[in-house]
Amino acid sequence: MRLKTAYQFFILFLSFSLLPACAINDKHQLDKILESGRNRLNNINKKPLSEQDIASGLKEALKVGTERVINQVGKNNGYLNDKAIHIALPSNLQKVHNTLNQVGLGHYTKELEVKMNHAAEVAATKAKDLFWVAIKDMRWQDVQTIYNGKQDAATQYFRKKMTPSLKQMMHPVINQSLSEVGAVKAYNHAVKQYHQIPFVPRVNDDLAGYVMDKGINGMFYYLAKEEAAIRNDPLKRTTAILKRVFEK
Repeated sequence: MRLKTAYQFFILFLSFSLLPACAINDKHQLDKILESGRNRLNNINKKPLSEQDIASGLKEALKVGTERVINQVGKNNGYLNDKAIHIALPSNLQKVHNTLNQVGLGHYTKELEVKMNHAAEVAATKAKDLFWVAIKDMRWQDVQTIYNGKQDAATQYFRKKMTPSLKQMMHPVINQSLSEVGAVKAYNHAVKQYHQIPFVPRVNDDLAGYVMDKGINGMFYYLAKEEAAIRNDPLKRTTAILKRVFEK
């Protein structure tokens, strides 16, 4: 990048250094010299993209996109107040909620739902390093497939490559987060109240696994949107390499 900038400056300097050799009052000649300098700069910018250009641009796009997503979903109420990725009670616990609600105890399960979403928000902030390792480890073949692929090609690549490692990382984090935000306590309270009602079926949900899966789905949901935006919206291309690589 520095070499390119230096070369651009050299072209302009060379153009202006020729001015004394020309009749400065000859506007036509001056315009020709300036136009020649501009054309040289344009030719530099229109050079075919190298493999390194494409790889650097794509990886930077993915870093920008994943950071935006993680900042969005990992903030306070990032899952809770977002209808698109809000983590609702699992179906079994929804039945528990409906039953408790009928006897005025629905606040136990509503509290649990809030804390489940907060646990996902805490866990999401831990995912950035995993995404960046996956980006760093991309091979040229992966880069080509994503660059020339569909609007969500990178998202699908991440989903396939990273889901196992995300689950391995997030499961203990979710467990800890559920405990820290009080979700485990809320769950135990809700289920205890529910089981005191005669003739109701027993409930035993894998709360951590459920929150983990929904949390991962929420991240990929917005990653797909970010990817499409960078591909299609020039305003989302915030650096020079992004503008050049995605200006197809």
